[in-house]
Amino acid sequence: MYKILIADDHPLFREAIHNVISDGFQGTEVMETADLDSALALTQAHDDLDLILLDLNMPGMHGLNGLITLRNEAPTTPVVIVSAEQDKQIVLQAITYGAVGFITKSSPRGQMIEAIEQILNGNVYLPPDIIRAQKSTTSRRLSDAPSFPPEMLQALTRKQLLVLERMTKGESNKQIAYTLDIAETTVKAHVSAILRKLNVHNRVQAILSAGDIDFTDYLRR
Repeated sequence: MYKILIADDHPLFREAIHNVISDGFQGTEVMETADLDSALALTQAHDDLDLILLDLNMPGMHGLNGLITLRNEAPTTPVVIVSAEQDKQIVLQAITYGAVGFITKSSPRGQMIEAIEQILNGNVYLPPDIIRAQKSTTSRRLSDAPSFPPEMLQALTRKQLLVLERMTKGESNKQIAYTLDIAETTVKAHVSAILRKLNVHNRVQAILSAGDIDFTDYLRR
């Protein structure tokens, strides 16, 4: 089904995430490694990897430098950071440096499965509490995510505004579809239209820039 590499130097966590993947994605081939050098070697040997789950603090990583190195060596393989780190700025920098998601090690099992599923479906995943967290002055300065001008938001249809509002709450496409009582394929179409109209490259940029918007004003029209 899928081929996933777990790169983490803690054997117990590798075993735990391996079990999560085996239960949630039956038939998936899982490989494991404990340092950046061997992760790079495995990535080069297996160009058909569907996903790399990467620990920020294992040997050879030097924080986000290891992510940059891995992205340079395997630019087409999705990389997700799985870390105990929960600092919002680290999370945002990881996305800026090319990660397609950030999963905290404290995530419940079900949430971790949902996160991996979203990423394998081509979406970007951020922890809901990170998305909901109010932007600090530092985040505003460093995240490079200015708020959208009113005319951009006015270009969105009412349904697109509703979808964007649910996105800023950290909901997946499946959750948004359930909440708004529409098909998941319709949600995906709305998300694509939202990104195009707001001139952003991915879901994370849209969420960060829309985080401070009062949707009530726009939904009154």
